[in-house]
Amino acid sequence: MTGPATLGNETQASGDQELLLLASQRMRRLPPYLFERINKAKLALRRRNVDIIDLGMGNPNDPTPGIVVEKLKEAAGLKKNQRYSVSRGIDNLRREYARFYERRFGVRLDPESEIIACLGSKEGFSHLCLAVLGPGDLALTHAPVFPIHLYGPVIAGAETICVPFEEKDEEFLRKLDAFAKRLLPKPKIVVLNFPHNPTGRTVEKDFFREVVRLAKKHSFYVIHDFAYGNTCFDGYRAPSFLEVEGAAEVGVELGTLSKAYNMAGWRIGFAAGNRRMIRLLADIKGYFDYGIFQAVQIAAIMALRECDEDISRQARVYQGRRDVLAGGLRELGFGVDTPRAGMFVWARIPDAYNGMGSMSFSLACLDRARVVVSPGVGFGERGEGRVRIALTENEERLKQALRQLKAAFPVRSDIGGIDSEHTGSNDKSI
Repeated sequence: MTGPATLGNETQASGDQELLLLASQRMRRLPPYLFERINKAKLALRRRNVDIIDLGMGNPNDPTPGIVVEKLKEAAGLKKNQRYSVSRGIDNLRREYARFYERRFGVRLDPESEIIACLGSKEGFSHLCLAVLGPGDLALTHAPVFPIHLYGPVIAGAETICVPFEEKDEEFLRKLDAFAKRLLPKPKIVVLNFPHNPTGRTVEKDFFREVVRLAKKHSFYVIHDFAYGNTCFDGYRAPSFLEVEGAAEVGVELGTLSKAYNMAGWRIGFAAGNRRMIRLLADIKGYFDYGIFQAVQIAAIMALRECDEDISRQARVYQGRRDVLAGGLRELGFGVDTPRAGMFVWARIPDAYNGMGSMSFSLACLDRARVVVSPGVGFGERGEGRVRIALTENEERLKQALRQLKAAFPVRSDIGGIDSEHTGSNDKSI
């Protein structure tokens, strides 16, 4: 369970008590940002014009479909689109999203009451937590965990407990059932994310059927982050939570155009499903924003309407990169399960270097190989011993990263780790 935390290590080291006094209680509950050390080291190298291959963040590096960009240019020049919009999203956008869901997943949604536009799925999730959770409430999620899925409820004042991933879906569902049965207070929200970030884990429709059954049994609601649902490989099709009968009675699903459409910077996404949850999200968003720039919403309509082949093509691009990266990492001694979806490879650090921990290993990747990866510990204790590597560079650039990693980390069974002269420190703390 999450508990009281303090502001980052730098604040403690500097003795800045004034900042600690100024910070709200919710800020005091947030731990240090685990990726900050790598981000600072990366920035310092780039300021020296050092070439860095950045595979740390799922930040698409391919272009947005041209038809979408052209529509944005056209819409941005119209005076009527330069005013405040509406926080729920314009009617035509919500209708187009409903058409997309019916076409792709066979799910019928009411654009008026079951869909709302968001500034990406992360914003939608964060504000939904504020709308449905507060002090005394409990949320469950899985581990390893994408940080906002753990700390979104905490920011809202609730507590979060992580249910460990197991080898089989049935074991996770059994533990979810057991946790929901014995915990007090009873969980109000269960947060799911499939295809999963960071592990790439996927599920089938029967998994969601059981989640819906458990939600009704234990009277909890579900928030499913479906950010990578349109980026699938090898013929796999990620099921929507909302495809399951009764799902809209117990939860919502969050989607985004950031990944599959290469529209990360556009900040456009959606929440869909349970009418009461959508209503609460709309109410709280009405206090926070005046809606997404209307020209972006109009361009998003074009993406949803015209770019099905673009997202299929982009998925094939990621599949090719996955094959290059996963195969190359195995040759270097990493443990890799080939993902069926998403933008990442979740790799176990080679045995020869595993003892140093994922944070120090990631810093060494930057220091010695000039390659940025995300330390597994950034996704919770159950991520330790692994790194997350994004598929955001082209295949040639990935091959270059592999060559640099090979030179930096020789594949030898007698190597025990990397000493402090390479990493700048032997401190594994974060």
